[in-house]
Amino acid sequence: MMGGRAALLCAGTLALAACGGGEQAQQKAGAGGRQQGPKQVGYVVVRATRVPLTVELAGRTVAYQSSQVRPQVTGVIQRRFFTEGSMVRRGQPLYQIDPSLYRATANQASANLASAQATARAAQIRADRYRPLAEMEAISKQDYTDAVQTLEQAQASIAQSRATLESARVNLRFTTVPAPITGRIGRSLFTVGALVSTTQADPLATIQQLDPIFVDIQQSSADLLALRRSLAAGGAAPASADVRLRLEDGSDYGRVGRVEFGEVVVDQTTGTVTLRASFPNPQGLLLPGMFVRANFAQSIDTEAFLVPQEAVSRDPKGNATLFVVGPNHKAVERQVKTERTQGRYWVVTSGLRPGDKVITQGLNMLRPGADIRAVPADTPERLEAPRGQQGAAAKAGR
Repeated sequence: MMGGRAALLCAGTLALAACGGGEQAQQKAGAGGRQQGPKQVGYVVVRATRVPLTVELAGRTVAYQSSQVRPQVTGVIQRRFFTEGSMVRRGQPLYQIDPSLYRATANQASANLASAQATARAAQIRADRYRPLAEMEAISKQDYTDAVQTLEQAQASIAQSRATLESARVNLRFTTVPAPITGRIGRSLFTVGALVSTTQADPLATIQQLDPIFVDIQQSSADLLALRRSLAAGGAAPASADVRLRLEDGSDYGRVGRVEFGEVVVDQTTGTVTLRASFPNPQGLLLPGMFVRANFAQSIDTEAFLVPQEAVSRDPKGNATLFVVGPNHKAVERQVKTERTQGRYWVVTSGLRPGDKVITQGLNMLRPGADIRAVPADTPERLEAPRGQQGAAAKAGR
């Protein structure tokens, strides 16, 4: 009886062990879904390409032309001929200053000129009469010399009176204050009845031409120096001068401008160099004094690589790293230098060679030196059932 119980106990133990082993095998098969082997990864082949070196810098809008309207004579404003904030044309009358005093001065100068001309005619007649008499010695040569001198003085008086008349006419013309340039005029700082003079501190008004409009961009002298060195070394090529603007509300301006020139001096207080760009502004959206962000390419890197951002990670020290397909189907980790992003790519300037296969898919739990099965990126992964399950499926299909 004791021997039978022992035999039953032993048989139960063997059955439990067999069941436990089967469950573990099924769990391993279910966890993997397929036999263990090299991990499938997707890669892209990188090539050196021309990548624009774009920068985004702060800028401020400046009027294309700006002119202060100032009086050139002293007097009382009688009339104003423009509407504040409107467009004015060059030469258009803006103010009328009382011309009474200047008209009188011009009339006096004109009378003085007529008097000088009459005196000169009399002196001319006298000199002409004295000439033959002096030749016949009917009068002394000194009398003839005095007559010629009087004529020359009268002619000089004519020139002086004519210059005085011209000056008086200029001042009379200045009583009408014209627009010096074409543009949009601001508010008038003086009203009708105000006394204005040539020595006053404030202008009568200010006119600004806003189409086109300038944008002054500030760039640090250190960045500009690095750019010039890279251009001189041959690793970069000059880029076009096209500029795009981002406005204060974050929106894109929509029109493209061009860099006109750069200052040749560095601002001692800020350590920056001013670059000036010109933009079309037909709708007047840009006003002088606005802060904007200018985005443009200063050069083109001819030896950079564009790598998808998902391929690059950071090590504990903050260095950029990625995996490439190495010899013998091994994963090789590389440390690279990433300058900046461009769309969905990192711009890599060192650490890669043309033709390298950069792994972009299957990076989860990937370790350096791991066996891999590399396929081009976006290749569908083939799922294979364990052999036991394949046989069962084949019998079921029959």
